[in-house]
Amino acid sequence: MIYRNSFKINTTYYDAYGDQRAFVMSHGRDFFILKIVGYAEQVVQYYMLDDFRAHIWIAHQRYPTKGKVWHPGGAHPFVGLNEALVHNGDFANYHSVCEYLLQRNIRPLFLTDTEVSVLLFDLYSRIYKYPLEYVIEALAPTMERDFNRLPDKKQHIYKLIQATHIHGSPDGPWFFIIARNDTQNKKLQLLGITDTSMLRPQVFALHDGPVKLGLICSEKQAIDATLRSLANEDPRVGTVADLYWNARGGSYTDGGAFLFEIDDPKYHEGEVTLHCYNKFGEEVRAPEKQAPYIPGIIEIPPASFSRKPDTPEKEVNEFIRNLSGIDYKGILSYMEKIKSHALGSSKGFEEGIEIITKLIDKRYSTYDKKRRSLLQIYQSTLESIFRSIPPIRDGHEMNVVRIDWDTKDALRAPKDGENILVIDGNRFPPEGDECDARLLAEAYRLGWKRFIVFGLKGQRFHGCGLGPNTKGVRIDVYGSSGDYLASGIDGLEIYVHGNAQDQLCQIMKDGKVVVYGDVGQTFMYGAKGGTAFVMGNAAGRPLINAVGRPKVVINGTCLDYLAESFMAGDPLNGGGFVVLNGVYFDHEGNVKDLPTPYPGSNLFSLASGGAIYVRDPLRQVEEEQLNGGEVVDIEEADWELILPYLKENERLFGISIKDNLLNFNDKELAPQEVYRKVRPKKGTDHALDGLEEI
Repeated sequence: MIYRNSFKINTTYYDAYGDQRAFVMSHGRDFFILKIVGYAEQVVQYYMLDDFRAHIWIAHQRYPTKGKVWHPGGAHPFVGLNEALVHNGDFANYHSVCEYLLQRNIRPLFLTDTEVSVLLFDLYSRIYKYPLEYVIEALAPTMERDFNRLPDKKQHIYKLIQATHIHGSPDGPWFFIIARNDTQNKKLQLLGITDTSMLRPQVFALHDGPVKLGLICSEKQAIDATLRSLANEDPRVGTVADLYWNARGGSYTDGGAFLFEIDDPKYHEGEVTLHCYNKFGEEVRAPEKQAPYIPGIIEIPPASFSRKPDTPEKEVNEFIRNLSGIDYKGILSYMEKIKSHALGSSKGFEEGIEIITKLIDKRYSTYDKKRRSLLQIYQSTLESIFRSIPPIRDGHEMNVVRIDWDTKDALRAPKDGENILVIDGNRFPPEGDECDARLLAEAYRLGWKRFIVFGLKGQRFHGCGLGPNTKGVRIDVYGSSGDYLASGIDGLEIYVHGNAQDQLCQIMKDGKVVVYGDVGQTFMYGAKGGTAFVMGNAAGRPLINAVGRPKVVINGTCLDYLAESFMAGDPLNGGGFVVLNGVYFDHEGNVKDLPTPYPGSNLFSLASGGAIYVRDPLRQVEEEQLNGGEVVDIEEADWELILPYLKENERLFGISIKDNLLNFNDKELAPQEVYRKVRPKKGTDHALDGLEEI
């Protein structure tokens, strides 16, 4: 009744092509949608939501690609009955989906693909009463190799779903986030669904502890910004999540969709618990039996070292060795000592920063303490040290100066003895003429070569715009860096102390990039050279259309489309290559093998040059994952080629060649037993190889 009356009101008072007098924004049970033409924060101001309370929140800010964008009817979220959906992407078959809905007497009103998406979801879940797994399958059908790896029973059911609904499945790049009141099962839910081509960014996060949070966003920096905002209001919320991960759309392992769910408190007595499940109902859990750090309940007096600190490497190793017997008070006290040492002299600054940075970058057991809490303490100490450095306009005796939004106009060339410029990016805009990335480029032109950038919350383009031949420049990046970092660089080095975002190192020509975490979509798109080392995983489409001589080590895996259309010549004669190690660090800091080194169906597709060296002792990479490539055994020349890069990888990340990479099932193997080479098939058209000279 509610749904039909809403539709009647809309068709009477809202004409997408004519008079738009009124429309129904929201009509769900215990469910509220508000829209405005303007920025997202204006919704809060206009409707006075500062004190509004809810268990599930969803928000969206974007200029729509379809619909009447100047009217709130064309704004996200869009509503079914008891669900709100926001969407990043664009369908190629929007009109086909509209016809599919019209055949079921459902008429879209707002001329946008996002509206038809939520109408599909409502149709499958409320009218057809499909379980959530089947709703996801109807929207994002499992394809090709992933379908073949499903159990026989699922294949049978999924085949029927696809035969019935494939002409209504959204086709094209999309990512859905859905807030839902599952009234039938008395659950409140937040759901993220990834399309099978993974052409849009997405990231999930789980925060466990006294306050439990599930977060889904297009990019990680939005999650970090949310956590920081919540932590400012409630110290039980950490500024870092326990887990971050990306989904591979249509995956046979997790389905490419994840659900955060709580029992509706209205029907539930006692504590309400948050759970996270994948498409198949398997639960995702944070490490258990670990206590979080809650700021404000431990008082630590100022402290200084009673002894001269050891070298940073020894100091860090000693701290990690004793960590099981140190409580949070002891850790805070130790950080105060490091801070005191760092602010005492130029040498102390570099030693103190190196100690804390190594504690952030390394992977090790945190015992009864949460890793996210340790990272919060380390990062807070770093920011305190950086903000205690004298500003650029003041006198000082150290070799390091700080610049921020308030002092940006005081930028100058380095004076005698100064060699480190610390940039506080906190209040700078994410891009544009006044962003901190432009400030850094101008500082380089004035003579600065060593940079530390911190306090980031999504600011973009770090390392861009410095021009050619920038060898000798080093940039260390802390915080939530944004898109396009290191794109187009030519010689400089960038170290990212955490996860990186999308479009990293695009059209990179030369230089070195090290990421102590994961990287996002289209990593090194169109790159022409340089070296890169990634501690964790790459999301979708790394190194597509890369040419020339890029050399990359990815220690985890890639979701799909690795090195598609790779045109990097002959790796044994100066061309480019990728090493894919297929390992990860467990919660104890041990290096473990992933279930498969490469889960996708598009490995080295349509490549005409270069190679991928896959660590694959079980010979899991198979012909059907390739399109134009072939898998061969490596030769001695191949091992000699990649060995120096694996040695540097060991130095950077502690992933031992002997103990981790050449060891499988506690048995040391020869390189030829561990690594395999994916190369273009003989006879592949190499007409484009000349691009490497550009």
